[in-house]
Amino acid sequence: METCGQSMVDPAPNARTPARAGRLGGRLNHVGHRWAVVVVVALLTLTSPLVVRAVGQTDSLAPSPPLAESLPIPLQVANQIDGFPVVLDGNPILSIRLGVADFSAKERAWTITRRLQRLAQDDTFSVADLTIQRNADDNSYFLSAGQDVLLTVTARDAKASRMDAQDLADQSLRQLKEAITEYRQARKPGQLARNTIYAVIAGLAFLAFSVLVIRLSGQLFPSLGRFIASRVSGLRVNNVEIISSQTISAFWIQILRLLRLAVLWVGFFYYAAFVLRLYPWTKAVGESLLAYFYGSIELAFSAIGNYLPNLFVVGIIAFLAGYTLRVIKPFFTAIARGNLVIPGFYADWATPTYNLLLVLVIALAAVLAFPYLPGFNSPAFQGVSVFLGLLLSLGSTSAITNVIGGIILIYTRAFRLGDHIRVGDVVGDIVETNFLAIRVCTPANQIITIPNSALLNNNVTNYNFSSRELSRELILQTTITLGYDVPWRKAHAALIDAALETEQILKDPKPFVLQTNLGNHCISYQLNAFTSCPNLMVLIYSELHQHIQDQCKRHGIEILSPTYASLRDGSASTIPVEEWPTER
Repeated sequence: METCGQSMVDPAPNARTPARAGRLGGRLNHVGHRWAVVVVVALLTLTSPLVVRAVGQTDSLAPSPPLAESLPIPLQVANQIDGFPVVLDGNPILSIRLGVADFSAKERAWTITRRLQRLAQDDTFSVADLTIQRNADDNSYFLSAGQDVLLTVTARDAKASRMDAQDLADQSLRQLKEAITEYRQARKPGQLARNTIYAVIAGLAFLAFSVLVIRLSGQLFPSLGRFIASRVSGLRVNNVEIISSQTISAFWIQILRLLRLAVLWVGFFYYAAFVLRLYPWTKAVGESLLAYFYGSIELAFSAIGNYLPNLFVVGIIAFLAGYTLRVIKPFFTAIARGNLVIPGFYADWATPTYNLLLVLVIALAAVLAFPYLPGFNSPAFQGVSVFLGLLLSLGSTSAITNVIGGIILIYTRAFRLGDHIRVGDVVGDIVETNFLAIRVCTPANQIITIPNSALLNNNVTNYNFSSRELSRELILQTTITLGYDVPWRKAHAALIDAALETEQILKDPKPFVLQTNLGNHCISYQLNAFTSCPNLMVLIYSELHQHIQDQCKRHGIEILSPTYASLRDGSASTIPVEEWPTER
């Protein structure tokens, strides 16, 4: 047997008072109104003395339960090395490590605890009647209360405690007397009245603290919100405001409100623990609340401290990734602006190449940092990673195809933003390009999205490439059919005059006409005209066709489209008379 001080306190939890406090705390969190704190504090302040007094009366009047039920926690945490505690009022007094006769150490501690509780509750028993007597048969000592033996101190107990048997008995007697005295003192009406006054004072102090925090924060938060909104600019991407400064201000105000709620909760927790520790029937609950709270804080700070080396590695990885991107960005910016020329590397490759490197650097940094993240080796984290990987592998096939197609189109320089293109039946200007698709605006202002994979599988006609890259202006072609009775020189002159009258047709190089077909009934004349405005093709063609009609009418030419068929006398020639040779 050895003595046990206050450091071994491990009281059994009370099931009623924590549940009441938990319900009140949950109600405060649910309501969320600032005056809910005042109501909760007032209720707890006014009712806590009544609750603990009612609990105390019930416990004192009810019959003593078996030790295994009244002291579950000390018996569970005890072991053969540290011993089994003798408990009074939730506090361990002595520690029993050895058994006696047929009693094990656990049964021995149980029996002594039950006797001690009975003596402490018996007001007729005086602490002075508790004495030490010596057994001459085996030189052991026993503590007796009148005719009842409370506990025995054997030579084995003294040896286990490394003390003399007489000294161990004297020490045990002194500790038992102090425990009984404290037990009775805590239950005296005067002490309970003083504790009730302390509880009321603590409740008023917490009430004043809560009102002060709420009022000060209510006056300070709006000023802080305006200050943050005036000093912090919103998040913009390409001159488009994604997150306004007011939104950022509201976010930080919400964070401050959560901190205020946390401060009030901590204050309420300490207040509840203080009130519970004032009364002997709930003292164990109050001490256990504080023990759980301090244990949680210690666990949190311990986890943070253990994670600091990993956090340092993650910080180094993030720094290197950011520094690498900052170093290479000016290089590609200079290429895009034309300040730096690299043979074989075009300026329009600079931005997409930088974006690809940005993705690769971030992906590499993420792969290197993942093993150092908290919970990386946990089964839950690994399960989520496998699940996400499976989703990506099953659902990203087409996306990967489009990304690869986008990269191929970028580096083959098939088109650029603003080019006028034709893809199948779609004709229009490119208004957006990315790694997944392009968007084309048709002459009717219809936006059509074409996946990059579809571009790889279709012929893409770019009307701007020749003039931009090859210094060759685009040739617009249109065909009309005229009869054999129209002289070809006259037809050529009419078509060229129509082209020269069109506004966006270049005078130099001069338009020209090709005769592409000699049909059974008509001749096909193809007009070729140069333009430097491919994006206006629709308007140019419309104006050109108008001028062709005007010039043909002016020259007396009838347009046969597509063909003109008639019954005629085979003896007459279709060649005009003025075209006949002078000698036949």
